[in-house]
Amino acid sequence: MVGKVFFSVSMSLDGFIAPGSLGELMGRQWMELQRWVFPQRFFRENLKLGEGGEEGRDNDIVRETFERTGASVMGKRMFDAGEQAWPEEAPFHTPVFVVTHETRDPWERPGGTTFYFVNDGIEPALDQAREAAGDRDVRIAGGGATILEYVNAGLIDEFSIALSPVLFGSGIRLFEGVDASRVALEQVSAEPTQRVTHLSYAVRER
Repeated sequence: MVGKVFFSVSMSLDGFIAPGSLGELMGRQWMELQRWVFPQRFFRENLKLGEGGEEGRDNDIVRETFERTGASVMGKRMFDAGEQAWPEEAPFHTPVFVVTHETRDPWERPGGTTFYFVNDGIEPALDQAREAAGDRDVRIAGGGATILEYVNAGLIDEFSIALSPVLFGSGIRLFEGVDASRVALEQVSAEPTQRVTHLSYAVRER
């Protein structure tokens, strides 16, 4: 059975998933956006941040998202930011396919993450990710422009948003430039927790 293609992001109440400048990534607003995930036990264990942490529905969702993912796809902007910020043992533990114009040999990290650099577009990157993932799902990890390309190409099966009670005012909007004429959504679930509201949608062709 072929796995699904999905994305999962945290989003501010006014629709932003990241600051506009790479220099602001990991800054105050971004940290507030992601505040819900940092205390979670699974997140802390995965990034080797120490023992302990919260357990509950937020933690379950972080774990379930990780466990369903057999491979990831990301854009060059996200990779460039992460290359500086991720620990030596990058948090994916699966193959990651980077959509880029850069020619580069695969970059293998401890813990099972290998980054492959794909120079011929989003569909070849997805084909390689599907093959690597087997019967597990492929996560379009980001950033926003890469997610939008996959949405507009009709290649996303479903997605989830952790809606955080923060406001950005500016930055990268999740659906800025979406081709709304071809995308229809079906709400699958809405789960409020103390920290965020988890929204899940299936994507249909309009």
